Amino acid sequence: MAVAVQPSVNSRLAQRIGTIESSFISFAVGTLALFAIVLFCGRLGNLRGITGAHWWELTGGLLGAFFVTLTILVVPRIGTASAMAATITAQLIAGLLLDQFGYFGLRTISMDGRRAVGVTLLLVGAGLVFRR
Repeated sequence: MAVAVQPSVNSRLAQRIGTIESSFISFAVGTLALFAIVLFCGRLGNLRGITGAHWWELTGGLLGAFFVTLTILVVPRIGTASAMAATITAQLIAGLLLDQFGYFGLRTISMDGRRAVGVTLLLVGAGLVFRR
């Protein structure tokens, strides 16, 4: 539910302060919340391990900022349901490609008939939900 609510909340804030500004506030509030969680509960990991990370392993925040900003832009134009349908469909297709080729060192999971039918049904469903 949070993934569906967040773009609508951010888009409403963007009407008051601007698109990029709304995206910034969204990430700033999230960063502060995570900082507090790390301070009080984050004893399971090791932030120093970041020094050994590959550069591309640090791009998640950039990709997240792109996604949040894009949803802020499209939700007022096409609606929350259409934006979520497009998002979920795109995520599944990207996930299938990542699985098929084992990108980022992940396990390879080949495309089969069931997966092909699933993504086809999702594309049809997204098409039925999408409105202009």
